[in-house]
Amino acid sequence: MNAAGFPLLSLLTFLPLAGAVFILTLKGEDKVVADNARWAALWTSLIVFALSLILWFRFDKTDPGFQFVERLDWLTDFGITYHMGVDGISVLFVLLSTLLTPICVLASWDAIQTRVREYMVAFLVLETMMVGMFAALDFIVFYVFFEGVLIPMFLIIGVWGGKRRVYASFKFFLYTLLGSVLMLLAILLLWYRAGTTDIPALFQHAIPPAVQTWIFLAFFASFAVKVPMWPFHTWLPDAHVEAPTAGSVILAGVLLKMGAYGFLRFSLPLLPHASADFAPAIYVLSIVAVVYTSLVALAQEDMKKLIAYSSVAHMGIVTLGIFTFNVQGLSGALFTMLSHGVVSGALFLCVGVLYDRVHSREIARYGGVAKIMPSYALVFMLFTMASVALPGLAGFPGELLVIVAAWKGNPTVAFGAALGMILGAAYMLYLYKRVAFGRITKDDLRGLLDMSPREHLVFAPLILLAIWMGVSPQTFLSFFEASVTALVVRHEAALGAARLAGM
Repeated sequence: MNAAGFPLLSLLTFLPLAGAVFILTLKGEDKVVADNARWAALWTSLIVFALSLILWFRFDKTDPGFQFVERLDWLTDFGITYHMGVDGISVLFVLLSTLLTPICVLASWDAIQTRVREYMVAFLVLETMMVGMFAALDFIVFYVFFEGVLIPMFLIIGVWGGKRRVYASFKFFLYTLLGSVLMLLAILLLWYRAGTTDIPALFQHAIPPAVQTWIFLAFFASFAVKVPMWPFHTWLPDAHVEAPTAGSVILAGVLLKMGAYGFLRFSLPLLPHASADFAPAIYVLSIVAVVYTSLVALAQEDMKKLIAYSSVAHMGIVTLGIFTFNVQGLSGALFTMLSHGVVSGALFLCVGVLYDRVHSREIARYGGVAKIMPSYALVFMLFTMASVALPGLAGFPGELLVIVAAWKGNPTVAFGAALGMILGAAYMLYLYKRVAFGRITKDDLRGLLDMSPREHLVFAPLILLAIWMGVSPQTFLSFFEASVTALVVRHEAALGAARLAGM
């Protein structure tokens, strides 16, 4: 029996799906069904989040292995099992997924008025896929959840998005799906060589360096698009701009972490030689992403598009940290992934607050908002400062760790990462200045109402996390430490054995 005493991860994974089925059975007048769907989705997601807190309190931070493990025979003739578990690398991303889902449901309360039942079903199905993906310990199970995420997200963008929603949704779907076809071929190759798709078992299976290269490239095709890394990022701004606010929150908060998680979970431990060989190329792509997309963000006139490009820059810091192959770099990358999920999600919510009132995302449409919406301006400022890595807020510890780790290996790489922080301050402060300060030049802005109690409630947990992560980063880093250390030791041992064999 696992630490929870019952199959916790399966419950966290499939309870949202049960909630979605319940919502589909609702009958009555459209308004009644819509209201009941909202409440059912909210209560389901809150219960799932409450249950997920067991992971926080019962997780053994000193154990580098997988915990809360569940295993059932599935396709035994093919070496495929239903295998679930979490370690220090994945546990906090399960919690991030279960936290952001009720926030998204609450944020959509008034913004979504058409096909409310179907919208809430899509979000609960999406939660099932996200939690299952981070908890899966079998490659086939992982692949089902990894690709399953695309379907509800495709619908959320394509049905409830903006004017170009169909174009954006198909671009998102095709980009991410095509890359994953190569990953499926790589999984089949691993199964053919090892006779199993069990991830912990594959960690113990030696893969020849020549084969590693091809598998790494296949994984890279999928993970680089999901991150997204430059130059595979072009689907992201369109998806963010056209998605409803809550869709952008989940896209930035969780879905962008899937690619980086794939590198950490599979590429480094399974393919140490190929990871080391391709690290210089990853550094180049990461630094180009950090600098180029930051400069592009400076030129944007749409708030959502600016934040979308900033996400590519932040994820460039993440991929750079992952391929430093040291404890500081990997811990910094994981912390940045987590903080970016909180901060970027909150920034998209800030855009949504204004869009719900004015129905425009154009930066030039605003100005002087702080005079009429002081509470909103304060919240927006907090997350702007967190995004630019102000010490004491969530964005600072992770990026600092990555820069320090990169400096140990290559000062030029560290300089590129630091330049991204400087440019990040430029475009975020420029955005905040144009929206919050200055004179009110549009008469319809004078009558805007400040944030409602519901909107304060939406932001409250994110504000708490942004401050907590900045003031006490070790609380979160302690979850990563044992698993990251074990990963680095395994990686170094594999490279050391190869060097000895070649002598």
